[in-house]
Amino acid sequence: MEKLSSPKKTIEIIQKYNFDFQKKFGQNFLIDSHVLEKIIDAAHITRDDFVLEIGPGIGTMTQYLSEHAREVMAVEIDHNLIPILKETLAGYDNVEVLNEDILKVDIGKIAEKKNQGRPIKVVANLPYYITTPIIMGLFEKNVPMDSLTVMVQKEVAQRMQAGPGTKDYGALSLAVQFYAEPYIVANVPPNCFMPRPKVGSAVIRLTRYKDMPVKVKNEQLMFSIIRASFNQRRKTLQNGINNSSTLHFSKEQVVEALDKMGLSPKIRGEALSLEQFARLSDLLEG
Repeated sequence: MEKLSSPKKTIEIIQKYNFDFQKKFGQNFLIDSHVLEKIIDAAHITRDDFVLEIGPGIGTMTQYLSEHAREVMAVEIDHNLIPILKETLAGYDNVEVLNEDILKVDIGKIAEKKNQGRPIKVVANLPYYITTPIIMGLFEKNVPMDSLTVMVQKEVAQRMQAGPGTKDYGALSLAVQFYAEPYIVANVPPNCFMPRPKVGSAVIRLTRYKDMPVKVKNEQLMFSIIRASFNQRRKTLQNGINNSSTLHFSKEQVVEALDKMGLSPKIRGEALSLEQFARLSDLLEG
């Protein structure tokens, strides 16, 4: 079958099945072969790999993945796309399509069954509204994963890669960088999609750390402190923590901990590195 990465073929398939794009699923199909090749290269897909694809759409990237991987499982939430995928992937015997919501799928079980529990590679073109829950869900559930190569909104990719003191730096930057090393592979303009999104996109690869770069006594507490310190960016860190409904530390406790770290009581959360947040969390926990 002719590759779906040509706009002509994508239009032909969409018209044949009378397919309506669903806004609720954030559907934008990739129609640029150069971008697809960049994704495959960035994800380092080899014949030894089992790949989990999230949101295959009409199967454009799935075709490329199956030509490079040992086996591909594509998880698609929209049941209207299942008959289309049956046709577009008919020539590929190493692909399985699962009509499920990825947030409800036990990916650990899939990795165990399909890859003997070894780390899998995840590739996705994610709908913008659900990017963070999917990515954080994969990390927090400790899914055995080697890397996650995803197409996301450009500004979200920038936030994931941002460092302390920059305008893009925030809770998402710290959460992602606690689990993985982010690397922006390519920026992707709207004309590479059908229909065209209103914003630019980017492909980012998140390489899962084998050993965590930062050790912390209580992960949950650290992330509560991080969220509190970015909830009101203009406030000092001590005020952010003090105003949080989930944290119960006094301003004095926070100032004392900051003092032990050699930091000013007037410092803002955006100035602290991941290591510093881990140290602050450990000091406050006592």
